[in-house]
Amino acid sequence: MSYGGGGGYGGASRDRGYGTGNGYSAGFSGGNGYSNGGGGGGGYGGGSYGGGGGGGFGGAGGDRMSNLGAGLKTQDWDLNTMPKFEKSFYKEDPAVSARSDAEVAAFRKEQAITIAGSNVPRPVTTFDEASFPAYVMSEVKAQGFAAPTAIQAQGWPMALSGRDVVGIAETGSGKTLTYCLPAIVHINAQPLLAPGDGPIVLILAPTRELAVQIQQEISKFGKSSRIRNTCVYGGVPKGGQIRDLARGVEVCIATPGRLIDMLESGKTNLRRVTYLVLDEADRMLDMGFEPQIRKILGQIRPDRQTCMWSATWPKEVRQLASDYQSDFIQVNIGSMELSANHRITQIVEICTEMEKRDRMTKHLEKIMDDKSNKILIFTGTKRVADEITRFLRQDGWPALSIHGDKQQNERDWVLNEFKTGKSPIMVATDVASRGIGMIANLPRSHSFHFRPVLLLCATLSSSAIVRDLNCVLLSKLVRASCSITSSRAIIFISILPLGSLGACRHKDAY
Repeated sequence: MSYGGGGGYGGASRDRGYGTGNGYSAGFSGGNGYSNGGGGGGGYGGGSYGGGGGGGFGGAGGDRMSNLGAGLKTQDWDLNTMPKFEKSFYKEDPAVSARSDAEVAAFRKEQAITIAGSNVPRPVTTFDEASFPAYVMSEVKAQGFAAPTAIQAQGWPMALSGRDVVGIAETGSGKTLTYCLPAIVHINAQPLLAPGDGPIVLILAPTRELAVQIQQEISKFGKSSRIRNTCVYGGVPKGGQIRDLARGVEVCIATPGRLIDMLESGKTNLRRVTYLVLDEADRMLDMGFEPQIRKILGQIRPDRQTCMWSATWPKEVRQLASDYQSDFIQVNIGSMELSANHRITQIVEICTEMEKRDRMTKHLEKIMDDKSNKILIFTGTKRVADEITRFLRQDGWPALSIHGDKQQNERDWVLNEFKTGKSPIMVATDVASRGIGMIANLPRSHSFHFRPVLLLCATLSSSAIVRDLNCVLLSKLVRASCSITSSRAIIFISILPLGSLGACRHKDAY
């Protein structure tokens, strides 16, 4: 399918001083511009949830996730005939230009900023130096921020320059605002959406909790520009999301699975996307979303601006950047290597299978001597999460659980109960790893692990107890340890079955 040919964007522009229109004169008329389209049928194929084996997930079919995107058509992009768009907006402030190379190097050293790539813009030290338009600056200053974080100081000039960007920084460092503000500037330089258009900015996130957080930031800083957004994720009815997409949104924040569902059913398209963000790219690859991400990226014009943000820089993320980014520039805050957070005390207990529950109870009793403490218990499966919660409640402990089978409103309620201390023990699968980031000002906390875990909580506020952690998970523990930004003392206690450590080869886990 080709999107070349005549036409162009046309219509009124929402430009606020950026860009000149660049051939947006003939409107969306004609079948060769960006009109029409909309990705054909498909479906999940094979009825993977039906039938057999007394119900459940049995029956013929295939793996639902592996079939996602099977109905998406391969796009044939002809950039020579496609409408042009504006993506370079950065104008270096005179104060930034006046700094010597030695001053710039000293600032980067102080902030632990390292860069890679050609012609990387200099960092800014204040919000005013970032050259954001007044309508963006008014929203920023209204929040009362004192100064940009390190990733923002270097990342804003890079993202505003229109270049493909890779940003590596720990969770909680301000990455979300680093790409949200340039996205708002980018949108305001593009023509208004026409009926049937998809979003201009697409932000992919691994979990619905993170997607909701991003939407809150976009809504907060985009309200003065009347930028519309929607959050597309699974686990909730599609109706509201479909209505938002039909009305037209400039920003779509989405998890990969639900977005592909919308694309296959023709509820939206990605032909207008010119600013793409992959947030927590390492996490998405950890969760097995790489095939879905690649299918989605195949639906977006290749000359888009792509910004990839991650807490770590493993080879899988490097490969994705190499495949889908052109001449990208990179900023890293701190070390790209996984290393233990020195604020975390890690304790390992090795016992038999029969002793594990008693060991857990012993630690629960010790921790809960202080009624202000909170405990997080992470599990690898939803079934184990429910079993542990049931055991704890029968034993008189105030515990609630959160996992992917829970409705979104119930998950939000559980998180709030945990935040307020009404239920100081929360049992969770990895679904809570970003949701915990929504909980502010936690007092001292702890967490357990039961069996395989996909990812530890990335923004845990204090301490953790880890139970039944097998060798596959030790590197995950390191990654989580690196991501925790609390200044309080943190403890991970691993209660491991015999033989787990012998099978592990990860030398940095403990």
